[in-house]
Amino acid sequence: MSEHTAHVAWSLDGREFSHESYSRDHVLRFENGQSNLASAAPDYLGNPAALNPETLLVGALASCHMLTFLAVCAKRGYVVEHYADDAAGRLDKNADGKMAITRIRLRPQVRFSGPKQPDAAELARLHERAHANCFIAQSLRAEVDVEPA
Repeated sequence: MSEHTAHVAWSLDGREFSHESYSRDHVLRFENGQSNLASAAPDYLGNPAALNPETLLVGALASCHMLTFLAVCAKRGYVVEHYADDAAGRLDKNADGKMAITRIRLRPQVRFSGPKQPDAAELARLHERAHANCFIAQSLRAEVDVEPA
């Protein structure tokens, strides 16, 4: 068991507080001391130069899947030389009619080195195992599609 923390700080900074006028910008500070400017997504009056919760969620899943995939591969004797993913999340109404990230698509591209190379079926199994053991994936209700390239 472990606990992970984040601190969120926002201030009105003398602005008028109405739906159209307040700043969505805020600071996210993580347990390791790193800070990032965050905001709402631009469609929701946010700052396009800042991170937004939807993007952070997609990034968290993509990162967790990759880290779990690397662990699975290492334990099975595969050497991963390079891993890249162009992940995307879909914001839409869920079954309850509420806005939610309803689907996340992972498109990992993996390059292996060494004599042991997975075939397409084994690569799919490696990703399935990674997905089944990814902490973030197991925390979500959204559908997650893993489409290895």
